[in-house]
Amino acid sequence: MTRWPLPEPMALALDEARAAAVAGEVPVGAVIVRAGDVIAAAHNSPRALSDPSAHAEMLAIREAARILGNERLEDCELWVTLEPCAMCAGVISHARIARLYYAAADPKGGAVEHGPRLFDQPECLHRPEVYSSMGEDEAGELLRAFFRERR
Repeated sequence: MTRWPLPEPMALALDEARAAAVAGEVPVGAVIVRAGDVIAAAHNSPRALSDPSAHAEMLAIREAARILGNERLEDCELWVTLEPCAMCAGVISHARIARLYYAAADPKGGAVEHGPRLFDQPECLHRPEVYSSMGEDEAGELLRAFFRERR
């Protein structure tokens, strides 16, 4: 477990991940913060919405863009419990998210520090500052427990 209290946005993202697990979705949660205020929060919902793109990051980014009335989220931070996949990393780049914080690495499906390493590609439109491992124990255990129950 974490040895110190998590920043509020990551704690909220973990709450969203827990809500996803209760709903039978893969437990991933995301929060968008701007100037210290939470703008949007979401959890994975592809089954509930019958939408394969309904990842936590996608839903939070869509909601933040709607609330702010702008597709550019240049002064926003994204806090998410799992390393974003290629689809989500692409949207993070297009939305111009300033900072990305993620808890657990995803060696199989991640696209930030694993797989295609999207932000390292010369064609990448925007590279957010990236911070990882904050809350990784909690996020990892949520994921392991979720999949353990289904095996």
